[in-house]
Amino acid sequence: MTDDLTTVEERPGSRALRRVEQPRRGRALGLLAVVRQWFRAFRRTRPFWGGLWTMVAGAEIIKAMSFDIGLALTGGWSYSAGYVMGGGLILFGLVAWFAPHYRGLAGILAFLVALGAFPAANLGGYLFGSVVGVVGASMIWSWGPKKPSRRHLAKTTSTD
Repeated sequence: MTDDLTTVEERPGSRALRRVEQPRRGRALGLLAVVRQWFRAFRRTRPFWGGLWTMVAGAEIIKAMSFDIGLALTGGWSYSAGYVMGGGLILFGLVAWFAPHYRGLAGILAFLVALGAFPAANLGGYLFGSVVGVVGASMIWSWGPKKPSRRHLAKTTSTD
């Protein structure tokens, strides 16, 4: 019989059965390694850092608007501009992450929204939001997929 923490393993050519300890911590570390590999692949196949900076800029612009959401909805453009522009920057950052083939459009529109937030929304989150938004939007627009390395190309051509 085996319990949850041990398994019985038989090696070819050996007569004895060997007990191998597999603690739960090892399985958790294996899961963590899989999640880390997934996140690494996710980060490398899209404009991750540009999207992150753009979303941080949008959150800062929204935070700089110290109005209640009810006042922003009834007060007109001067009260709601920060929420609209900050939300737009967050949206463009998410588009860059989850639809990287639209990165050019998302980068240009995020750049324009970050510039427009400067005069419309408390100097664009007291200048920090606009500057970080422009940097993030530029990173989104300029991102391109990585070319395969020579070693990877040699592997794929030799197996064909």
